[in-house]
Amino acid sequence: MADRQFVFEDFADKVDGVFVISQDGVPAIPLTLREAKLLSPAFGLPGVRPPFSLTFFARDPRVFPQNLYRLEHQELGAATILLVPAAKDAEGVTYVATFN
Repeated sequence: MADRQFVFEDFADKVDGVFVISQDGVPAIPLTLREAKLLSPAFGLPGVRPPFSLTFFARDPRVFPQNLYRLEHQELGAATILLVPAAKDAEGVTYVATFN
């Protein structure tokens, strides 16, 4: 999963799969991909891939700030993705990545 332009199909079959934050200065935290969702074409640019979002969940109480994080996946390899914290509860933290 070298840094490249991703499409929804790259992630659609990875729901419930584990991605691990893997970069200097950040603990290796496993994130479970909870949802891969196509968004309305109105949110995208004409002639560019259809927009989509990914929802990840970390069973770790720490909330990492919105930032670019290097994620690794056993099948896809590594990529840098902008993660935004969206919610926190007793179970952990939800992060969202939007591609448009």
